[in-house]
Formats: sequence, structure tokens, C-alpha cells
Amino acid sequence: VQLQASGGGLVQAGGSLRLSCTASGRTFMPYNSDWGWFRQAPEKERESVATITWNDVTQTADSVKGRFTISRDNRKSMVFLQMDSLKPEDTAVYYCAARRSAVGATMFDYWGQGTLVTVSS
Repeated sequence: VQLQASGGGLVQAGGSLRLSCTASGRTFMPYNSDWGWFRQAPEKERESVATITWNDVTQTADSVKGRFTISRDNRKSMVFLQMDSLKPEDTAVYYCAARRSAVGATMFDYWGQGTLVTVSS
């Protein structure tokens, strides 16, 4: 399974970006997969931004709640992250991740290459 993230770029504070991530590979089962978006800012640890389960249950980090929205398109094996009201502190490399859904699953098995989001003040 390979994940390909896209949509990053440079945006002014208050602007919006939409990240996309596409999964490929014969073993990937979009209808039975959870997705996640993570980010890592310079000199900081990677953190979870948002997750969505196979049955569309979402979780969003407090730091982006009300501004970022995660969604999925199972037919296209894609996940999206709509980012609105961006702040300079949202600057980071954003990674998409996926895993086969299972009770108690916490780790993600597949990771994209990352896409850089830079928010200028």
C-alpha cells in the first residue's frame, strides 16, 4: 500500500488549503480502513491532527478544532483535510496515514511522504 499526499503550499494567515491523500495497492480496503492526518513542525514532535474511522467517526486535535475538517471518499480511496483560518503555528509537514480498521487499533501501518504547509503572518 502506498499513500500519496498533496495540496500543501504557502498561504497567508487566515487562508485555506485542502490536503488530499490517495491510497493505492491491491491490498488496500478503503471501506475497512481508518485514516489520519499528522503534522510535524520544525524541532517539534509529530502530532495527530485529525482521524477518521471506517464508519466516519472523526477526532480532531484541540489546536485545530473548528478550523480543520477531515473527510474521506471510499470510492476513490482518498482522505482530505480541509484547513481554514490557518495560523502561522499550523506551519508543518503534514502526513497522511492509514490502517486496517480493528478493535483497539492505535498504530497506523501506512504513511504518505508528507506535504509542506507554510502559513505566513
